[in-house]
Amino acid sequence: MTSSPEELLPSTRRALLHRIAVAQSEGRTPSYAAAVLRDGEIVWTGSRSCVEGHAPEPGTQYRIGSITKTFTAVLVMRLRDEGLLDLGDPLEKHLPGTGAGEVTIAQLLGHSAGLSAESPAPWWERTPGTLRPELADVLGEGARMHPPGRRHHYSNPGYTVLGSLVETVRGVSWEEALQREILDPLGLTRTAARPSAPHAGGWAVHPWADVMLPEPSEDLGLMAPAGQLWSTTEDLCRFAWFLAEGDDRVLGAASVREMRTPSVPAETGDWVGTYGLGVQIVRSEGRTLIGHGGSLPGFLAGLWVSVEDGVAAVALTNVTSGPATGVTAAELVGIVADAEPRIPRPWRPLPSVDPELLELTGPWYWGTYSYGLRLAADGGVELEMLRGGGRKSRFVAAGEGRWTGLDGYYAGETLSVVRRADGSVSHLDLGSFVFTREPYGPADAVPGGVDEAGWRGL
Repeated sequence: MTSSPEELLPSTRRALLHRIAVAQSEGRTPSYAAAVLRDGEIVWTGSRSCVEGHAPEPGTQYRIGSITKTFTAVLVMRLRDEGLLDLGDPLEKHLPGTGAGEVTIAQLLGHSAGLSAESPAPWWERTPGTLRPELADVLGEGARMHPPGRRHHYSNPGYTVLGSLVETVRGVSWEEALQREILDPLGLTRTAARPSAPHAGGWAVHPWADVMLPEPSEDLGLMAPAGQLWSTTEDLCRFAWFLAEGDDRVLGAASVREMRTPSVPAETGDWVGTYGLGVQIVRSEGRTLIGHGGSLPGFLAGLWVSVEDGVAAVALTNVTSGPATGVTAAELVGIVADAEPRIPRPWRPLPSVDPELLELTGPWYWGTYSYGLRLAADGGVELEMLRGGGRKSRFVAAGEGRWTGLDGYYAGETLSVVRRADGSVSHLDLGSFVFTREPYGPADAVPGGVDEAGWRGL
């Protein structure tokens, strides 16, 4: 007997509730809300509160801090996909006069532009955005900390600049672009730059006593693209699924996959985590998670999705410090993925196949290395080393006997069929590597030729 896609087993639901109950209790937070999505459907929501009988509903808004950056990154990627800019463009080309014009848009997205982590004093998260009316007030005189492109250095001002870039290229406010291009198409009706009831209030809990203090909730002004948004567990789960699958109304699958690809080397020793284009990438309990964390005074947030497992989780709380929402969200993903592994779709044969394409399948040899080429259901091909667990890549069809690598060593490389004058297949060319049907066949187009004496014994 199996459960339907909409249901979780009672034991799994109990484990999820226990996890957030522990997080609320040990984290000493006024309230805690969480949700889990599986294969596009929200399958569990839960919450805990310090007030008996007043646990927050799934539609209760919390401030999500830097998860806002992922929304801003999507807006920038949309501009790229529309041909209005290139990620390799210097900032000066589209937003002149910042004083950091030589850094590229990609470097800003991946936090490798070398800009400072924070804006000049006073502390921007607890003061009104009106204190920083211009980009010069956000960047300050000491905004340049590192050579561009050399290292990952998280930068809130960098995403402020990206928000201004969106406004300049679009000709509308960041908030209007966000509403029209992301929130409306994805149906994120409870995500906004300002809260609306019901919403949580932000609190600080004394580190050495069980007493609380209300935190201010400031409008961040120009810095809104770095951390302004309010949202709910359910809205963020749907956004997480978009980051896994894409949505042609916002960004296609190829573009969100690009966002999930590491953009800069991780810090030395920090091999469990890196950063893509607006998304964090971590390894947790043997699985890769993509998403983002967020914090502002009075609030903490965590969003993670395992694309391979088809499971996403969100954890939100209204306290300045204490609960590790990112850790909790990752553990919620693991609870569901481990207890109820994804059930594979039934195998089905292809509806049709091109005989010339079918002819290419089977063993190929790069020198004496043996590879296998097989057809993929989407019309692409997969190339895998048959011994030793070496190079393996998927390729998407590019037309006219060519495919483009999607991952692994051959990501971005072109695989093409080379035919003889009579139309028969001579070999495969992959980034200048020649793959032949036999290892060093005497009649094959092997670079450097083949010894005329052929194979021999000792």
